[in-house]
Amino acid sequence: MRKTALLLVLILASCVRESQPPARQDDACFILQQRHGWLRDLRKSEAVWGAPVSVQMAIIWKESSFRARVKTRRTFFLGSIPTGRISSAYGFSQALDGTWADYQSKTGARRAQRHDFGDATDFIGWYMSESNRRNGIAMDDAYNQYLAYHQGQGGYRSGSYRGQTWLLNVARQVQNRANLYESQLQDCS
Repeated sequence: MRKTALLLVLILASCVRESQPPARQDDACFILQQRHGWLRDLRKSEAVWGAPVSVQMAIIWKESSFRARVKTRRTFFLGSIPTGRISSAYGFSQALDGTWADYQSKTGARRAQRHDFGDATDFIGWYMSESNRRNGIAMDDAYNQYLAYHQGQGGYRSGSYRGQTWLLNVARQVQNRANLYESQLQDCS
């Protein structure tokens, strides 16, 4: 009985730990040491789609802070009556319902879930490859990849991000984080 209780406590503790985001998000090596299997998922996406691990990680960092089940904030009518959410963005990748459905349809990944890290990295790799194919954005260009990711392929093509200083600053943050992760990943053991 005591062994069963101890085993149950250990299982529950591991579930809680996995539901929390990595503690030191400015250290790619630390993140990947904390989350066994994530590097495998990132490398698989890189192999299939050509999306560099560092860029994928930077997008996930900015979109969800490595949180599996994050949603956008709620909106309220008259300050206190909930009316819904800003968008349908959900999970590690913060993919919208329609974009996720498009990904599932075009890749055959019908069972993919946005809160699954491997599925999210595959989605990001697919989306980045679409940005490369449709808008000519280099796979290692985290700045423009993020702008296309945020604005959509058509929004990027039309330049909808121009004049949105806050978004250009965010894209710079993503590029800087991708550069940081890239330099760190070269030294991970």
